[in-house]
Amino acid sequence: MKRNLWILAGLLILLCAALYQNNKTGILSVFGLGDETNSAAAGQGKSVSQLVAENAPKPGSKAPAFSLTALDGKTYQVGGKRDKPLLLNFWASWCDPCKEEAPDLVKLAEQYGEQLDVYAVNVTFYDKLENAKEFVKNYGYTFPVLLDEKEEAYRKYNGIAFPTNVLIDENGMIRDVIVGTLSPEELEAKIKKLLNA
Repeated sequence: MKRNLWILAGLLILLCAALYQNNKTGILSVFGLGDETNSAAAGQGKSVSQLVAENAPKPGSKAPAFSLTALDGKTYQVGGKRDKPLLLNFWASWCDPCKEEAPDLVKLAEQYGEQLDVYAVNVTFYDKLENAKEFVKNYGYTFPVLLDEKEEAYRKYNGIAFPTNVLIDENGMIRDVIVGTLSPEELEAKIKKLLNA
Protein backbone atom coordinates (compact mmCIF):
# COMPACT_ATOMS: atom_id res chain seq x y z
CA MET A 1 0.00 0.00 0.00
CA LYS A 2 2.79 2.44 0.89
CA ARG A 3 4.51 1.71 -2.41
CA ASN A 4 1.35 2.60 -4.33
CA LEU A 5 1.08 5.90 -2.47
CA TRP A 6 4.66 6.81 -3.41
CA ILE A 7 4.01 5.93 -7.05
CA LEU A 8 0.80 7.99 -7.04
CA ALA A 9 2.60 10.97 -5.44
CA GLY A 10 5.38 10.75 -8.05
CA LEU A 11 2.87 10.65 -10.90
CA LEU A 12 1.03 13.63 -9.45
CA ILE A 13 4.25 15.64 -9.28
CA LEU A 14 5.12 14.73 -12.87
CA LEU A 15 1.61 15.67 -14.03
CA CYS A 16 1.83 19.06 -12.30
CA ALA A 17 5.27 19.71 -13.80
CA ALA A 18 4.04 18.82 -17.29
CA LEU A 19 0.96 21.03 -16.95
CA TYR A 20 3.09 23.90 -15.72
CA GLN A 21 5.61 23.63 -18.56
CA ASN A 22 3.00 23.26 -21.29
CA ASN A 23 0.66 25.98 -20.14
CA LYS A 24 1.78 29.56 -20.84
CA THR A 25 -0.18 30.94 -17.92
CA GLY A 26 1.05 28.29 -15.52
CA ILE A 27 -0.55 25.70 -13.32
CA LEU A 28 -2.84 28.21 -11.60
CA SER A 29 -4.98 28.61 -14.73
CA VAL A 30 -5.88 24.91 -14.54
CA PHE A 31 -7.63 25.70 -11.26
CA GLY A 32 -9.47 28.73 -12.62
CA LEU A 33 -7.02 31.37 -11.43
CA GLY A 34 -6.67 33.26 -14.66
CA ASP A 35 -3.99 35.36 -16.29
CA GLU A 36 -4.43 38.40 -14.07
CA THR A 37 -3.57 36.47 -10.89
CA ASN A 38 -0.64 34.70 -12.44
CA SER A 39 0.85 37.66 -14.28
CA ALA A 40 0.73 39.76 -11.12
CA ALA A 41 2.45 36.99 -9.20
CA ALA A 42 5.06 36.57 -11.90
CA GLY A 43 5.72 40.29 -12.25
CA GLN A 44 4.11 40.52 -15.69
CA GLY A 45 6.16 37.64 -17.08
CA LYS A 46 9.54 38.78 -15.79
CA SER A 47 12.12 36.34 -14.53
CA VAL A 48 13.26 36.30 -10.92
CA SER A 49 16.65 37.74 -11.92
CA GLN A 50 14.93 40.59 -13.78
CA LEU A 51 12.78 41.39 -10.75
CA VAL A 52 15.84 41.32 -8.47
CA ALA A 53 17.77 43.57 -10.87
CA GLU A 54 14.88 46.06 -11.05
CA ASN A 55 14.71 46.33 -7.27
CA ALA A 56 18.46 46.42 -6.68
CA PRO A 57 20.05 49.74 -5.75
CA LYS A 58 21.57 51.24 -8.87
CA PRO A 59 24.30 53.77 -9.56
CA GLY A 60 22.88 57.24 -9.00
CA SER A 61 20.49 56.12 -6.24
CA LYS A 62 20.86 56.66 -2.51
CA ALA A 63 22.71 53.92 -0.68
CA PRO A 64 20.25 52.05 1.55
CA ALA A 65 20.93 52.87 5.19
CA PHE A 66 21.91 50.29 7.78
CA SER A 67 23.84 49.98 11.01
CA LEU A 68 25.85 46.88 11.99
CA THR A 69 28.23 45.84 14.74
CA ALA A 70 31.72 44.87 13.65
CA LEU A 71 34.24 42.34 14.96
CA ASP A 72 35.93 45.20 16.84
CA GLY A 73 32.70 45.74 18.85
CA LYS A 74 31.99 49.14 17.29
CA THR A 75 28.82 49.98 15.36
CA TYR A 76 29.22 51.28 11.81
CA GLN A 77 26.60 53.07 9.75
CA VAL A 78 26.06 53.32 6.03
CA GLY A 79 23.64 55.74 4.41
CA GLY A 80 23.67 59.50 4.08
CA LYS A 81 26.62 61.87 3.90
CA ARG A 82 30.07 60.56 4.80
CA ASP A 83 33.53 61.97 5.47
CA LYS A 84 35.04 59.74 2.76
CA PRO A 85 33.77 57.58 -0.08
CA LEU A 86 33.14 53.94 0.84
CA LEU A 87 33.91 50.55 -0.65
CA LEU A 88 31.26 48.22 0.79
CA ASN A 89 32.21 44.55 0.32
CA PHE A 90 29.64 41.78 0.97
CA TRP A 91 31.34 38.40 1.43
CA ALA A 92 31.33 34.97 3.07
CA SER A 93 34.30 32.89 4.25
CA TRP A 94 33.41 29.86 2.10
CA CYS A 95 33.29 31.92 -1.12
CA ASP A 96 36.27 31.15 -3.38
CA PRO A 97 36.03 34.43 -5.36
CA CYS A 98 36.03 36.26 -1.99
CA LYS A 99 39.28 34.49 -1.13
CA GLU A 100 40.78 35.55 -4.47
CA GLU A 101 39.70 39.16 -3.94
CA ALA A 102 40.76 39.45 -0.26
CA PRO A 103 44.44 40.32 -0.85
CA ASP A 104 43.40 43.00 -3.36
CA LEU A 105 41.05 44.58 -0.82
CA VAL A 106 43.82 44.65 1.78
CA LYS A 107 46.19 46.38 -0.69
CA LEU A 108 43.55 48.90 -1.75
CA ALA A 109 42.66 49.69 1.86
CA GLU A 110 46.35 50.29 2.65
CA GLN A 111 46.93 52.37 -0.48
CA TYR A 112 43.78 54.51 -0.34
CA GLY A 113 42.99 54.43 3.39
CA GLU A 114 43.39 58.20 3.79
CA GLN A 115 40.79 58.88 1.09
CA LEU A 116 38.54 55.81 1.22
CA ASP A 117 36.71 53.78 3.86
CA VAL A 118 36.51 50.02 3.32
CA TYR A 119 33.83 48.03 5.16
CA ALA A 120 33.80 44.27 4.72
CA VAL A 121 30.30 43.01 5.49
CA ASN A 122 30.35 39.33 6.38
CA VAL A 123 26.87 38.03 5.67
CA THR A 124 27.01 35.89 8.79
CA PHE A 125 23.48 34.68 8.11
CA TYR A 126 25.07 32.46 5.41
CA ASP A 127 28.34 31.89 7.23
CA LYS A 128 29.77 30.88 10.61
CA LEU A 129 31.28 33.48 12.90
CA GLU A 130 34.33 31.34 13.68
CA ASN A 131 35.03 30.88 9.96
CA ALA A 132 34.63 34.61 9.32
CA LYS A 133 37.10 35.42 12.12
CA GLU A 134 39.59 32.89 10.73
CA PHE A 135 39.21 34.40 7.24
CA VAL A 136 39.87 37.92 8.57
CA LYS A 137 42.96 36.69 10.43
CA ASN A 138 44.32 34.71 7.46
CA TYR A 139 43.98 37.61 5.01
CA GLY A 140 45.05 40.34 7.44
CA TYR A 141 41.99 42.56 7.24
CA THR A 142 42.73 45.81 9.06
CA PHE A 143 39.49 47.56 8.03
CA PRO A 144 36.14 47.14 9.82
CA VAL A 145 34.46 43.76 9.37
CA LEU A 146 30.73 44.18 9.95
CA LEU A 147 28.53 41.22 10.86
CA ASP A 148 25.24 40.94 8.99
CA GLU A 149 23.80 38.19 11.17
CA LYS A 150 20.21 38.61 10.02
CA GLU A 151 20.99 39.34 6.35
CA GLU A 152 19.36 42.77 6.75
CA ALA A 153 22.01 44.83 4.97
CA TYR A 154 22.55 42.24 2.23
CA ARG A 155 18.81 42.22 1.52
CA LYS A 156 18.67 46.01 1.35
CA TYR A 157 21.28 45.82 -1.40
CA ASN A 158 19.43 42.92 -3.06
CA GLY A 159 22.53 40.77 -2.81
CA ILE A 160 22.51 37.80 -5.14
CA ALA A 161 26.15 36.66 -5.13
CA PHE A 162 29.41 36.89 -3.23
CA PRO A 163 31.38 39.00 -3.44
CA THR A 164 29.34 42.09 -4.15
CA ASN A 165 31.11 45.44 -3.96
CA VAL A 166 29.25 48.72 -3.79
CA LEU A 167 31.07 52.01 -4.28
CA ILE A 168 29.40 54.89 -2.43
CA ASP A 169 30.42 58.55 -2.67
CA GLU A 170 30.63 61.17 0.11
CA ASN A 171 27.02 62.20 -0.51
CA GLY A 172 25.79 58.67 0.19
CA MET A 173 25.04 57.97 -3.48
CA ILE A 174 25.86 54.66 -5.14
CA ARG A 175 28.42 55.13 -7.90
CA ASP A 176 28.95 51.48 -8.89
CA VAL A 177 27.76 47.97 -8.04
CA ILE A 178 30.11 45.10 -8.83
CA VAL A 179 28.76 41.55 -8.56
CA GLY A 180 31.59 39.03 -8.63
CA THR A 181 35.27 39.82 -8.95
CA LEU A 182 37.25 42.14 -11.17
CA SER A 183 40.95 42.13 -11.84
CA PRO A 184 42.90 44.21 -9.29
CA GLU A 185 43.55 46.81 -12.01
CA GLU A 186 39.86 47.13 -12.93
CA LEU A 187 38.80 47.45 -9.30
CA GLU A 188 41.48 50.07 -8.64
CA ALA A 189 40.38 52.01 -11.74
CA LYS A 190 36.81 52.11 -10.39
CA ILE A 191 38.07 53.31 -7.01
CA LYS A 192 40.14 56.07 -8.65
CA LYS A 193 37.06 57.14 -10.59
CA LEU A 194 35.07 57.23 -7.33
CA LEU A 195 37.74 59.31 -5.60
CA ASN A 196 37.93 61.78 -8.48
CA ALA A 197 34.15 62.18 -8.84
